[in-house]
Amino acid sequence: MEMSSQTPNINTQRPNLPPGGCRWKRALTLWGLIWVFSLLPVTLVFAQAPTNTIPALAPAYGEIPPTFWEQHEKTILIGPPVFIFIASLVCGIVALVSYRKPVVASPLTVARQSLEKLQRAPEDGKVLSAVSQILRRYLSTALQFPPGELTTAEFSAALAGNPKIGAEQAQAISSFLHECDQKKFSPRAPQSKLNAAARALQLIAETQKFLVAPGSTTGTPTPS
Repeated sequence: MEMSSQTPNINTQRPNLPPGGCRWKRALTLWGLIWVFSLLPVTLVFAQAPTNTIPALAPAYGEIPPTFWEQHEKTILIGPPVFIFIASLVCGIVALVSYRKPVVASPLTVARQSLEKLQRAPEDGKVLSAVSQILRRYLSTALQFPPGELTTAEFSAALAGNPKIGAEQAQAISSFLHECDQKKFSPRAPQSKLNAAARALQLIAETQKFLVAPGSTTGTPTPS
């Protein structure tokens, strides 16, 4: 007996739902739409209600205070010029009070101080020339010689013809100046010191006696 090789077909199709289930779904969807559209106007009314009401106003600000410029305008405009004027006035008064006329040393003081410094220097041609120039400068000022550079011979002649000192003093000064020139221009170094600075100081002191004496025009110094 032959057996059939066909396998039975299994019906995999889902059973059909009853027609009542679809109706319920449609009914619920319809009711949901009705509620949404019915509540929408109420929602819009409540949403617009607060916008129509006037919100509470914040308290008013107080009066604006005046600015710094408004408070101090006059001080700012007048203060700097007044300060500059007062400062300038004070500086001028201080300058006038503290001003001191510069003290100009006399030719005698300048000559003495210069020669005292040269006393400690080695006596060479440079020092001898400086001593001679200091003595000439002092005598030219004290005896009121005309301006100009004079040679030793011209200077000696001016001394001899000057009525403020005697002939002996004029001769002593001329001899000293000639001796300085000889030592200064000597090709060999001097064997003995001339003590030029000390002797120039002595000549200045002796000349000063003639200048301060009441009878200086006679050439005789007053006894000391």
